[in-house]
Amino acid sequence: IFLAKLVGPVIALMGLVLLFDTDRVRSMANTFIENDALLFFAGIVTLPIGLAIVNTHNVWVAGWPVVITILGWLAIAGGIVRMALPGTTKALGGVMLDNKAALIVPGVLLVGLGAWLSWIGYIA
Repeated sequence: IFLAKLVGPVIALMGLVLLFDTDRVRSMANTFIENDALLFFAGIVTLPIGLAIVNTHNVWVAGWPVVITILGWLAIAGGIVRMALPGTTKALGGVMLDNKAALIVPGVLLVGLGAWLSWIGYIA
């Protein structure tokens, strides 16, 4: 529940920003993927967040808690890729940024996921 309360609003806000401030997100993302230091720093931040989630909540059940576990593992993978394979990060980022609609689908998914986790954490 604590992790749903922590992660849910952040994910929902990320999705809203993707949907409603697309030009700024695209500009920031272009700057981000061209800067090796920022990519490495993002990996340094993302990897321990994922490790913290997985070390405190590595729960593989048929229910909503597994979503938190999957997000933790995705954060670990994202941190590793950003640090160890910056070229892959740049290539994937470039493909997404070249497609104007590529931010809409993730934005909608993030808003939905974040709202759902927030509901679980704060209301259910």
